[in-house]
Amino acid sequence: MNWDRIEGNWKQLKGNIKQQWGKLTDDELDVIAGKREQLAGKIQEVYGITKDETEKQIAAWQARQKDKPH
Repeated sequence: MNWDRIEGNWKQLKGNIKQQWGKLTDDELDVIAGKREQLAGKIQEVYGITKDETEKQIAAWQARQKDKPH
C-alpha cells in the first residue's frame, strides 16, 4: 500500500500501528495524522532507535498493510 493510501486511511490503520508500536498514544497518532516523517520521528523518540532501524520497521509495516483487509 502506498503512503498516500495509508494517510487517507489513517483512522482505520491506527489500530494496526498500535499493534506494531504500542508505546505510541492515541493522541500522538492523532497529531501524526498519517505523516510518515512525523511517525518516524515519534518512533525514534519513544523507542530510542536509529533512523535507519525506524525506516526498516516502517517499510516492513507498510509492506504488510497490502495483505490486510481494512
